[in-house]
Amino acid sequence: MSRRDDVMQSFLRYEEETERRTQLGIELYRKGWGYITVKDREGNPVPGARVRLRLTRHAFIHGANIFMLGEMENDEKNAAYGEYFSRCFNGATVPIYWRDLEPEDGKPRFAADSPKVYRRPSPDLCLDFCEKNGIIPKAHCLTYVNFDPDWLDEYDIPALRRRVDRRYRELAERYSDRIPAWEVVNETLCTRPGREKTPYYENCDIVGESFATAEKYFPYNELIINEAAHVWEPRVNFAYDRSAYYGLVKNAIDRGRRIDAVGMQFHAFRPAEREGSYSDSLYNPRQIYRVLDCYEKLGRPIQITEITIPAFEETDEDYAIQADIIRRLYRIWFSHPAVEAAIYWNLPDGYAAWAPRGDMTVGENRYRGGLLDFSLRPKPAYEALYDLFHREWTTDETVETDAEGNAKFLGFWGDYDVECRDTKKAAVLRRGMVNGFEIVV
Repeated sequence: MSRRDDVMQSFLRYEEETERRTQLGIELYRKGWGYITVKDREGNPVPGARVRLRLTRHAFIHGANIFMLGEMENDEKNAAYGEYFSRCFNGATVPIYWRDLEPEDGKPRFAADSPKVYRRPSPDLCLDFCEKNGIIPKAHCLTYVNFDPDWLDEYDIPALRRRVDRRYRELAERYSDRIPAWEVVNETLCTRPGREKTPYYENCDIVGESFATAEKYFPYNELIINEAAHVWEPRVNFAYDRSAYYGLVKNAIDRGRRIDAVGMQFHAFRPAEREGSYSDSLYNPRQIYRVLDCYEKLGRPIQITEITIPAFEETDEDYAIQADIIRRLYRIWFSHPAVEAAIYWNLPDGYAAWAPRGDMTVGENRYRGGLLDFSLRPKPAYEALYDLFHREWTTDETVETDAEGNAKFLGFWGDYDVECRDTKKAAVLRRGMVNGFEIVV
């Protein structure tokens, strides 16, 4: 059996039913009607006016982590990274890992000119880039026990709680008005061996305390919980509303914690010889929909927060398989009413976690899961995502007003440029809003 036959078996088995559900879901949940009225400067309706409506940014967040911004070996690569990022994406995951953001107690690396830490560009640098390019940032993450700084005393719980509180407060004071979304807790169900034996882990309600502190300092921001890829595995980790992650989230919500969105990672981190075993989980459309349908019952939006689909080798076949899987997955996520974001993880190959730069034999580099190769040339997977969000799922339509100066259009939810004659304005088309626009010519 070829690699393609092995990994694509469930996609192909359920292809017809999946395509029908994705098509219907995209039409139902990603589009809506906008209503336009054109008037002259005296307030009279203008019949027969031609109005152009062009989608400039999707409401659905599609992005990647921005961990290599300014971190490349030379200016040429840094420029290419920024160009490919801003060309394709409207969202970015900004690193605020405590260990790397504050390697010395009381000396956080907030400023753009802070000392460099590999794969951890400073928040100011990331936010300047995002604001310049119309990209929506999300912070990752406030509490992540695996990345606590070495100087933090996890055996003095009262002192630790005070220090955690200070971290949240300092980040909120500096960034709550610039970063709308914050991952509050990450990977509490897959803590690094050894960490689970500390008094902090044993005696603290990490999820409850973290969200209570976040609600205090981030009252107007979206607060997200995040967990690793095993949430998709049938029998082992997914058992509908008896699943561990489902129970963790529901318990916190029932106790009054303000969890605004539920994050699920989607890393296909199995070696090539075992990749076919994903045919009942990550690469199974029926299973993906089962998980999404179940977690939708929590009444919170879902974010696919970290996505890695491997290519393994630099061959046309492996690149084509990666692109095909990504295209199919994003169509599923985009079609589901509960999903509000899908964030790919590493944009280029060769700069992933747990590996030296460019070493493709160790760590997460060995999966070649990027959308660009190590030279920063776009792979078919990058072009597949670009085509979905900028060619297939886009709106660029011209309508004409009736005798009362009114017109309507069906478009994807998002931000629009509206143009009529010599007048231009911005408009927003959102699910749950009235979506009526007036333009004066």
